[in-house]
Amino acid sequence: MSFHRHVHALRDEMHRHGGFGFPPVPPPPPFPPGPHGHGRGRGGRGRGRRPNVRGAVLALLTERPMHGYEMIQEIDSRTGGAWRPSPGSIYPTLQLLEDEGVIATAPDSDGGRKRFALTEQGRAEAAEAAQTPPWAEFAEQTVNSWHDIRDAGTQAMNALRQVMTTGTDDQRARAAQVLDETRRKLYAILAESE
Repeated sequence: MSFHRHVHALRDEMHRHGGFGFPPVPPPPPFPPGPHGHGRGRGGRGRGRRPNVRGAVLALLTERPMHGYEMIQEIDSRTGGAWRPSPGSIYPTLQLLEDEGVIATAPDSDGGRKRFALTEQGRAEAAEAAQTPPWAEFAEQTVNSWHDIRDAGTQAMNALRQVMTTGTDDQRARAAQVLDETRRKLYAILAESE
């Protein structure tokens, strides 16, 4: 059974046994809104500025040729999930840099994905970007916090799976109550004044 079917089966099982199911949980907005009142969600840093996608792309390319999806994964990993640029910001940036002659398709690109590499013209700007890469602006504490929360969530889902697959009806009902209480406590944390 696939993971998604397993999750749907768990939801159905919880509903049958008096549980509350899995309420929709919006992604946490870790950063305050920008200058125009729009929140940046996972893609922003706060302080009203957008992350420097151009600088991040150039800094990454000083290390090795990469394709766009690889860059998204690298930035996500280096910020512990606090910044995962969207394809809608990475690919237009790559196209612009290629049009400017700063990057070019790498010789080792295969038919599936284009890898990009720096050109001679782009090396100076990329070296400057690599001195203070945009992901360095994310504090180590923020990165560690994201890792801790993600790990705790994964462990909680593993425990829930075990209860749902091997627990009694009473244990499953109690697990649903714990989930509902946890959901309410998480929303209460967001409701606290700073």
